[in-house]
Amino acid sequence: MNSYKDLDIYKISLNLFYEVHPATLLLPKYELYELGSQLRRSSDSVVSNIVEGYGRKRYKAEFIRFLVFSHSKLHGNKSTFRKD
Repeated sequence: MNSYKDLDIYKISLNLFYEVHPATLLLPKYELYELGSQLRRSSDSVVSNIVEGYGRKRYKAEFIRFLVFSHSKLHGNKSTFRKD
C-alpha cells in the first residue's frame, strides 16, 4: 500500500462525499445553510480523518484513533438523515 488512495475505506468515503455534497444542495432553502453545511462538512471530515490517520500510520494506535473518528462522523451523518 503506497498511498491512502489505495485504501478501500478511503474510496468508499470519498464516494459518499461526492454523493452527499450535491444532495445537500437540493435541500429546501431554510435547510440549505445550516443542515446542508453540517452534512457537507461532516462528510468531508470522514475523508479527512482517514487521510490524516494514514499519515500517522507508523503509530498504529493513532491510525486506529482517526479511523474511529471517521466512524463516529458517519454515525453523526446517519442520525442527521434519520431521526428514529
